[in-house]
Amino acid sequence: MDPTHFHSLRAAEVYPALETSPEGLASEQAAERLALYGPNLLSAPPRIPLWRRFLTHTTHLMALLLWVAGVLALVTGNPVLGVVIWIVVLVNAGFSFWQEHRAEQALAALSRLLPTFARVVRAGEETRILAAELVPGDLLVLAEGDSIPADARVVEEYGLRTNNTTLTGEAMPVRKMAEASLRDGLTELERPNLVFTGTSVVSGTGRAVVYATGMLTQFGRIARLTQEVREEPSPLQQEMRRATQVISLIAIGIGLVVFLVGSLQVGMPRFEAFLLAIGIIVAGVPEGLSPTITLSLAMAVQRLALRGVLVKKLAVVEALGTVSVICTDKSGTLTQNQMTIREVWLGGTRLSVSGVGYEPKGGFSPAPVGSPIEKDLRSLLAAASLCNNSRLNPPTAEHPQWSSLGDQTEAAMRVLALKGGIDEQALAETLVRIHELPFDAHRKRMTTIHRDGRGLTAFVKGAPREVLQLCSQIQTHGEIRPLDPATRSAILETNDDYARNALRVLALARRDLPTRGGYTAEKVEQDLTFLGLVAMMDPPRAEVAGAIERCRRGGIRMVMITGDYGLTAESVARRVGMLTSPHPLILTGAELEALSDRELQEKISGQEVVFARMAPEHKLRLVSCFQAAGEVVAVTGDGVNDAPALRKADVGIAMGVIGTDVAKEAADVIVTNDDFAAIATAMEEGRALYDNLRKFVTYIFASNVPEIVPFVATALLRVPLALNVQQILAIDLGTDLLPALALGAEKPEPDVMDHPPRRRTQRLLDRQLLTRAFLWLGPIEAALCYLGGYLVFAAFGHSDIIGLPALPWLASINPLQLPEAQVRSLATTVFFLGVVTAQVGNAFACQSENGSHGHGVLGNKALLIAVAAEVLLVAAMVYFRPLTTVFDLHSVPPIYWLGLALYAPMLYGLDRLRTRVSRWLRRSGRRQNEGGSRT
Repeated sequence: MDPTHFHSLRAAEVYPALETSPEGLASEQAAERLALYGPNLLSAPPRIPLWRRFLTHTTHLMALLLWVAGVLALVTGNPVLGVVIWIVVLVNAGFSFWQEHRAEQALAALSRLLPTFARVVRAGEETRILAAELVPGDLLVLAEGDSIPADARVVEEYGLRTNNTTLTGEAMPVRKMAEASLRDGLTELERPNLVFTGTSVVSGTGRAVVYATGMLTQFGRIARLTQEVREEPSPLQQEMRRATQVISLIAIGIGLVVFLVGSLQVGMPRFEAFLLAIGIIVAGVPEGLSPTITLSLAMAVQRLALRGVLVKKLAVVEALGTVSVICTDKSGTLTQNQMTIREVWLGGTRLSVSGVGYEPKGGFSPAPVGSPIEKDLRSLLAAASLCNNSRLNPPTAEHPQWSSLGDQTEAAMRVLALKGGIDEQALAETLVRIHELPFDAHRKRMTTIHRDGRGLTAFVKGAPREVLQLCSQIQTHGEIRPLDPATRSAILETNDDYARNALRVLALARRDLPTRGGYTAEKVEQDLTFLGLVAMMDPPRAEVAGAIERCRRGGIRMVMITGDYGLTAESVARRVGMLTSPHPLILTGAELEALSDRELQEKISGQEVVFARMAPEHKLRLVSCFQAAGEVVAVTGDGVNDAPALRKADVGIAMGVIGTDVAKEAADVIVTNDDFAAIATAMEEGRALYDNLRKFVTYIFASNVPEIVPFVATALLRVPLALNVQQILAIDLGTDLLPALALGAEKPEPDVMDHPPRRRTQRLLDRQLLTRAFLWLGPIEAALCYLGGYLVFAAFGHSDIIGLPALPWLASINPLQLPEAQVRSLATTVFFLGVVTAQVGNAFACQSENGSHGHGVLGNKALLIAVAAEVLLVAAMVYFRPLTTVFDLHSVPPIYWLGLALYAPMLYGLDRLRTRVSRWLRRSGRRQNEGGSRT
């Protein structure tokens, strides 16, 4: 049913418009409508079966190449090699599936927020039914504490107020009325006579006629927006996919060339040439890259978890380092989401109140004890405690923080009374409540009436102007005196001053009542004694200002998007350091709707903007607009209304303590302790991770050169094969793995947050990385390895096998004599060990791209442990016979290790020399440019 006109109808007109009556629907009518509209449930999108998700990780290009290689190894009589290759495929697929698999449960979480049962009037009788059986036209019965199970039009109310936090993100209770709402320019959520699914009744009672259920509700609309947002692959995922495809295709190309040249020109048997081509493909495909990246990301996730940041998807960690805009909610994210009284005015004196949130710790400044205003403060605190329907809950094991039930402003006043030493239980027993005049939108105040041994007393709280106009007296220094015009002006001026500082102000008053008479508002709320003002706010979190400064220093733009009013949002943004300009642009949801996408991009570029009164679809559009402008967007939030934007964002960040299940399920990152500073920490970790990814990708790619070159050299030059496929897999998935992971755990550089975020278009695998890996470090490794193999052949007098000159002096000092076959095996082993030992030097060289080593060459203890483990592993391969047989290796004399130990310092020293020469050239170029500019 179309809800656009229900708000404009009078209460009596709502019933015929929805074809119902004050007696509710008959059972037959309800059954017909249930069949027509369906159950009051949220629909879930179809899910991809788990087996199909796993299958996608075993059928991409790199996996297909390895499947084929395994089959060919099996066909050619090498079953061990085939099985090893297949295990590699399955291990890679397992890592990718389990670590990247994300359980999409946003819709299930939405459903869990809906109440199970609802109270309705049917056929004139109040009854309790399943919420799923509600239909348009049902008459809901609402009371304090109830969850609202459907969107409905209020037709009867008595002090009814609802908490719309789940939809709007704002915690302030909303007054509901039964009268028609005729004001133009209000959204459906702002209509005072409509209530919505998923919200709750804070106080009062009422009745409302259902006009929308299931996916047609506001809640359902948010669910649909959440479903429609498609997850795009992260930049890291896209780049790694491209890189593995390109490298795999290059490997196939080289293998094909080797096969054709070897078989057609060199005269190599086709079968042998084919095996060499397969070896090149296996050597070229970076089998260890995927699991190493996955494990490195997993370690980063664990490090963040220890700091209160739960990352649900591994690739998100890297995306954190690219974030250039953070769109943040206000309530609960930047603020405590706990209303706190900060100022008190009584008898011409201002008192500041310390303490934050609902924990009743704090005091008054200046201290009122012994001063003339002490009695005035006691009277005000008594009124704040008695004219109050909220309840404070102390910490428990399930809820480790103080919390409240009921109106947040009332909870703040109860905390104020406790800070002032009020014994609430004793006070309530002395002044027993006998009647209440609930808050009313027209009166803008609430009154409670209490009896003690002397008579009746009324306590009133409400909007300052409305309460003040009913006051004829004021309590000052414990005495009651007439309220003169000058004092009235001072009270109003104080109220305006508080309001300008984004404080919400309430006035408190009292009156001694005659023992007889009615308890109507007209009779009770007159001739009041003014007690004072209390000014409150939802305070910013203590850590927010520092975190925002860190993000700003790192070139990250902070943008507030809130459902609150503009001036309040601007005040909070200024308090936490989000705004620097004196006159920022405040853009409301209604104004945003009037702008085209191009106009909106012009508004948000180049100036500070605060977005106020924003609905969920507005937040979603803003995220899309920033993304269209080339920004990488993170969104923080805690409510259901934030879920679509959290899903759409490049990185969605939810608060873990106060956040709804929906927000946490829709987000990529959950801040488990609600510490906003943890967001800046996550950005820092993301940047460091990118640097570390470059380090170990360089490390892994460098070893591909000495792995590929032997196959090319054998095919073109007919020299003995220096490395076989099993040994390549042992390097890629064995010896290289631990040092690569250690490089992925390098600490962030001290200045990592002193630079702007890298651009979305900046490649991880850029020309500098590829050149360093494939044209510098890799060729050095290959040269050292071939040098070692040559020396082995020469030492045994078989250098002619590889077509190089003999070294008689070396052969003369070698006491060993081995058959040619064993010499070949020993040379292959030395080549294999040469790759491993050269990779040790490569690991230390890759700790820094420019040779800076901010934490020292030996500062990474994990790398030292990894190198030690690597050496033990290759020693086991060489000297433990079962492994020696599997990998076709040969035991080497201990003296050989002296020569192999030189590989690491030689490679590291050459790379350090390169960085120094490079820095010298850059400095020389700058000096020449400066000299030219002076000329």
